Amino acid sequence: MTVTLHVCTTCKMGLPIPDDAPRPGARLLEALEAAGAPEGVRIVPVECLSACDHGCNIALTGPGRWSYVYRGMDPDAHVADILAGVAAYAASTDGIVPWRERPVIFRKQSLARIPPMES
Repeated sequence: MTVTLHVCTTCKMGLPIPDDAPRPGARLLEALEAAGAPEGVRIVPVECLSACDHGCNIALTGPGRWSYVYRGMDPDAHVADILAGVAAYAASTDGIVPWRERPVIFRKQSLARIPPMES
């Protein structure tokens, strides 16, 4: 079953970014796509996750699974950890990855956990 990694492309990481400059969120999307999605994961750009004060934001969703929003992702430092966390999420049956098996950025930078729509 495919899960989705949503990447906010409008995130500015709290920086003053000129309108014509690439935003950090767009750079994060490019870095994740270049690294390649784990098996069973699709990467989808979104224009806003409404967490603008928290840096680059991502969300994980999947049918019948808990969803998560993570904040403060850095396109220059967190790509490998994001992909490891997404792979663990995709391998779970319900979206809940045991706390110690999550990358540190997923343990410390979770903004929201949302129950499955089917519950």
